Amino acid sequence: MKSTISSKLKERCQDLCELCTTDAATIAYTVSPKSNDVIENEVALCDQCMSIIEGKEAGNHWQCLAGSIWNTEPSVLALSYRILYGIKENEWANELLTSVDFDETVVTWALSTYQTEAVHVDSNGTELQNGDTIVLTQGLNVKGANFMAPKGTIVRKIRLVPDNPEQIEGKVNEQTIVILTKFVRKSA
Repeated sequence: MKSTISSKLKERCQDLCELCTTDAATIAYTVSPKSNDVIENEVALCDQCMSIIEGKEAGNHWQCLAGSIWNTEPSVLALSYRILYGIKENEWANELLTSVDFDETVVTWALSTYQTEAVHVDSNGTELQNGDTIVLTQGLNVKGANFMAPKGTIVRKIRLVPDNPEQIEGKVNEQTIVILTKFVRKSA
């Protein structure tokens, strides 16, 4: 998101683009997914850097990031890292990425734009949702319990394991168990 430069941001950047540091800063760019409610989420950009971010051909312009990756502002570091990561197939960009020890929170912020939500799918490739009913496609020996869940067992109201798209949770024999998605199919 872009907006006009506040007086505080103007003071921080000294009227220069915080990426290329050669042209006058004209735009306050908010580094997603953050909001523009605080200056710490913004980067002062020139018209040329902004037009390249919006899709104009970069040519060799982003080589200027060799300077901005040493900036002390986390928003500038996150945007610099994000741009370099997007063009890391260029040897010079990859070298820049590996030459600096970035703080993990900056890297997470920078890469947030590349992350997609994990999708849980059954053995047939059908997307699963919280609350779905599934059928076991093979008998499962339940670890930590003294029973086996036979093929054809119906499990209602499943819960998706948020950080692992290969696992769901459901109740079998009144016990909540973790089930691998490759052993289930969604019930109609």
